Amino acid sequence: MFENNLYNLMMQVTIEHKSLWRIKKDYVKDSENSPESKVFWEKMINDKEEHITELKELIKKELE
Repeated sequence: MFENNLYNLMMQVTIEHKSLWRIKKDYVKDSENSPESKVFWEKMINDKEEHITELKELIKKELE
């Protein structure tokens, strides 16, 4: 069984991945008629990708 911190990190990376998938798959396409919204979603994609990278690094360290 994992410690709570590791479990929390793993849960969060899963949530971030799911959210990123929805943004890329649906939200960007749905914002085609709203340039401001599309810019927001593109920024959110970058933010999510950075969060995922950081979470993966933390998980790796916790598993050592």
